[in-house]
Amino acid sequence: MARTTSENLAVGPAHAKQVSGVVRPGKRTKLLTKSLVPGEIALIDHKDIDRVSGEELVRKGVSCVINVAPSSTGEYPNTGPGIIAQAGVHLVDAIDEPLFELLGDGDSITVRGGEVLKDGEVIARGDVQSPDVVAAKYEQAKRQVGLALERFAENTLHHIRQESELLSGRLDFPELDTVFRDRHVLIVVRGVDHQRDLRALRTYIRDERPLLVGVDGGADALIDEGHSPDLIVGDMDSAHDGVLACGAELIVHAYTDGRAPGRERLDRLGLDYKIVAAPGTSEDIAMLMAAEEGASLIVSVGAHFNLVEFLDKNRKGMASTFLTRVRVGEILIDAKGVSRLYRPRPSARALYAVLGAGVFALGVAIFASPSLNNLVDLVWLKLKVIVGIG
Repeated sequence: MARTTSENLAVGPAHAKQVSGVVRPGKRTKLLTKSLVPGEIALIDHKDIDRVSGEELVRKGVSCVINVAPSSTGEYPNTGPGIIAQAGVHLVDAIDEPLFELLGDGDSITVRGGEVLKDGEVIARGDVQSPDVVAAKYEQAKRQVGLALERFAENTLHHIRQESELLSGRLDFPELDTVFRDRHVLIVVRGVDHQRDLRALRTYIRDERPLLVGVDGGADALIDEGHSPDLIVGDMDSAHDGVLACGAELIVHAYTDGRAPGRERLDRLGLDYKIVAAPGTSEDIAMLMAAEEGASLIVSVGAHFNLVEFLDKNRKGMASTFLTRVRVGEILIDAKGVSRLYRPRPSARALYAVLGAGVFALGVAIFASPSLNNLVDLVWLKLKVIVGIG
């Protein structure tokens, strides 16, 4: 692996920064981040980088991100570019440059300001997205968010007609091995703050033992936190092979016409699965399935609730999510609500520790007091008489 270096050719300006290292191309950022290691250069094709992707790229410790799509189009105030730039990662928009054809996985390159060099030759040019540039674009997008909201609302109303079966109850769910009846269900989606929220629910998971449902990459998050998912729902494109083979029941979310791209991967892995053909998102299907199967409470982690989160997921409307929330009703609660309202019960270990400390303190008190010693001797003598011990 080539050594990655970063240096400033001139003090101060971001356009003068130079980074050298190994490039890792990936047109789907959420899949690429699974294989990145610190110091590498990520080559992506991601219009309007969302918050989750920005955080993942920074968490992976990349030295540079080259994007062949606009990191921020200005259509809405997306926060991903700001997260990357503020973390000190060199971000370059090389829009429409054929870098995926010119570079292979593992090639050594240099990024000098907005120029991309291979073997000392400039093969592409782009614009550096410095923190100041990103901040200016973000403020401009905030001033236009009303237009995005208007388009979003119009699309929502349009698609409600097409996705009304989510509300009418005409979805056909397969017979499940997992029993939901009268159980709490924790549904984990790879979304904003999903890892932090999941960690905040450790005592809730320990005490209530809810059924654990991972939606695609949410299953990886459960495994990473030391939990075993009972059910995995989705198109099976972002969970690791080992996670899919962990023993959880697998539900492939298919298109309404019956096409199920995730089926091919599970067939290749030799795993059993069931199929649900339905409109909407996989997280919607997971919630509806839990409600239909009689869950007493559904706790969502990483689910999408506001406009920016929906636009981050490239959703043009929230018809399916709106209908799902109406259908599920009062049994649905966000993880943040649980972590604020739930009061953990003391663990068995803590109870045994308190009991042991009490017994030890009583023993010390008896040993140190002659009168208590005499009382204990008297009680012991009466017990022997009662049970007939000589």
